[in-house]
Amino acid sequence: MAHGPTYKVKFRRRREGKTDYYRRARLLRSGLPRLVVRKTNTRVIAQVITAHPVGDRTVASAVSSELAGYGWTAGTGNLPAAYLTGLLVGLRARARGVERAILDVGLHPPVRGSKVYAALKGAVDAGLEVPHDPSVLPDEARLNGEHIVAAFKYFSEHPGEHHMFTLLGKKKTTVTSMPKQVKKVKEALFQIPKPELKGKKKAKGAPAKAVSRRGRRKKRTREAPTERPPRAVPRKPKPKKLVARRGRGKKGQGRKK
Repeated sequence: MAHGPTYKVKFRRRREGKTDYYRRARLLRSGLPRLVVRKTNTRVIAQVITAHPVGDRTVASAVSSELAGYGWTAGTGNLPAAYLTGLLVGLRARARGVERAILDVGLHPPVRGSKVYAALKGAVDAGLEVPHDPSVLPDEARLNGEHIVAAFKYFSEHPGEHHMFTLLGKKKTTVTSMPKQVKKVKEALFQIPKPELKGKKKAKGAPAKAVSRRGRRKKRTREAPTERPPRAVPRKPKPKKLVARRGRGKKGQGRKK
């Protein structure tokens, strides 16, 4: 690390490797809302964010875990889930008055046909205008999950080569029916009424949030007493005893020699 009077400490998010401020500045100069796409190992998060001097404001947001409320039973971290998440956030952004946006991939590498561009494809299919090169978008077969079905069939015939689908258990039918699920969920998203897209209402069939034990307990209200207890009478302090100080004798009487 450099030292000296001219060294300037970088921003915290730059030191942590979370934000590229040069790229962010270029995106903000466009004056358009940002379509922010982030992915984790298990989920895909898509948001439409506008920049203000006070701070960024989220206009619309969607997480791949919300797809369970619309009939999605497959994994939430794959490419078809990213496409449906982008479709959902695009519909919510259009319902709230956003027509154009610019893609913000953050620190994710811009790989052609990746989950980030699958979410972009979903937002474009929802009617959101985002400048992009069509060659970076994944094809329809990958958006429907046909590559996942093909991989599942191959590794089921050759079980010793890979451990990718060993923990599925009863979800084997979910993998084979993924293209049908994508079509079904896509139709369900387009049928969402506009008032529901504008507000933050929970989707039909969505899992309820877990309530803690503290939330279940009702607050106990104290009942007002019918009769007031008698008022305590303050005790009077006892008078202090006066103690004579030892001093010289009476006037005219000197000390004995």
